[in-house]
Amino acid sequence: MAFLIGGANSAADTGYDIDNSCRFNDGDSPYLHITPSAGNRKTWTWSVWIKIGVPGVKYGLFACEYGTTAGNSDRQTLRLTSSGELEFTGQGSNLKTSNLLRDHSAWYHIVFRQDTTQSTDTNRMRIYINGTEASYASSNYPDQNDDLGINSAEQHNIGAEVSSPASGHTEQNFFDGYWAEMYFVDGSSLAPSSFGETDEDSGIWKPKDAKDDLTFGDEGFYLEFKESGVGTASSSTIGADTSGNDNHFTSSGLATIDQCTDSPTNNFATLNPLIVPSDDNAPTLSEGNCKVATSDNGSYGGLSTIGVSAGKWYAEFKYITASADVRAVVAVARDLDPFNTSDDSLGQDSKSLSYRSVDGNSYNNNSTASYGDTWAANDIIGIALDLDNSKVYFSKNGTWQNSGDPTSGATGTGALTASLSAGEFHFIGCGDVTASYSETLSANYGNPPYANSSDAADANGYGAFEYAPPSGYYALCSKNLAEFGG
Repeated sequence: MAFLIGGANSAADTGYDIDNSCRFNDGDSPYLHITPSAGNRKTWTWSVWIKIGVPGVKYGLFACEYGTTAGNSDRQTLRLTSSGELEFTGQGSNLKTSNLLRDHSAWYHIVFRQDTTQSTDTNRMRIYINGTEASYASSNYPDQNDDLGINSAEQHNIGAEVSSPASGHTEQNFFDGYWAEMYFVDGSSLAPSSFGETDEDSGIWKPKDAKDDLTFGDEGFYLEFKESGVGTASSSTIGADTSGNDNHFTSSGLATIDQCTDSPTNNFATLNPLIVPSDDNAPTLSEGNCKVATSDNGSYGGLSTIGVSAGKWYAEFKYITASADVRAVVAVARDLDPFNTSDDSLGQDSKSLSYRSVDGNSYNNNSTASYGDTWAANDIIGIALDLDNSKVYFSKNGTWQNSGDPTSGATGTGALTASLSAGEFHFIGCGDVTASYSETLSANYGNPPYANSSDAADANGYGAFEYAPPSGYYALCSKNLAEFGG
């Protein structure tokens, strides 16, 4: 079972928290790399939590190229296939799951363990997902006592595969999404229970404090992503090893903003890459599904992976770029109804409410009304959604429009003061784009893909916003949902 948004609530406050993650945007060719001394090439364990970004792409997870001879078969790779299977391959051996990882709102815990000393071949390579051994669609196990590529004295990559040596050792198939709490244990093949446990109340698989109980071995490492520095390997950069071994990784294609607080113990909303109208051009998502580009008659962008039906919630959208004749909007939408119709833009039906860039108007139930200022590139639009009082408020660069006061529960929001029907509401940033035009917005549900001038958290200390959330409003994350029943 995945560590899901709703199911995570009861497991959110159990005494152990993962504070940080690292966001990989495949368009930046990101990866971490290290060239270790030779370790145990027969026996090891790799454990990590991942949250997947763009779907339908092959991703390298952990890879090593052993040797430099063209056609060399000693490369070993752990990957996520474009169909969502996990695959364990190297030196003619292969193990592929029939389980598919396709939930882009969830954190998954995966464990790869190897022990070629085992007499039973099925114990030599094993894969686990959220504490349970996977089912396998195909398998070809290594011979007993084989030395495989990982843990050799060659370059190892996190988040990228390596091409054939004949191609000059080039990184490829870059990961897109988030990493959290990564362990590598040299010399031991460990069950997932060494790193996680089942919550006794919810039945959900969750991480546990494991560091002090492990013997890492000489080449073992533990990446917590607690540092935001990038570049050369050190204890102060994002690839810092905190196992005590100082096996630090060098980063490439990462920036300080890629250190996040979205984690398996506090799952934040992102934009959902799977929900777009069938009659509309699909948007392009990037930056861990926190940036959306629409083009060529696209009318929709990204729907938040977390929906809420009660409480008070806050998010921000930054308008990045746009062509001429583009009408950007930020909106809230009830349920998924606007995504199941052929409406021209959000606000055309009664179940979506938007604030438009080109004229500053609100748009709801196919009716526009004078609302606020126009907005353009680099402006930041805030949304305060008050479901306790059925109100929505929009701000431009920290100023609430139409004399609205989100803390009042009642003040003037123009056309948006009408009561909203009950349902599950999502935050959306998108555009109404005619042919040959395009635009880009970034969504900040608490982990922005851009640098703020000052990071402001909600009253619970969650999120990093340009402008402080109004009193009583909270970031869309699982810990807040657990407390406020969204």
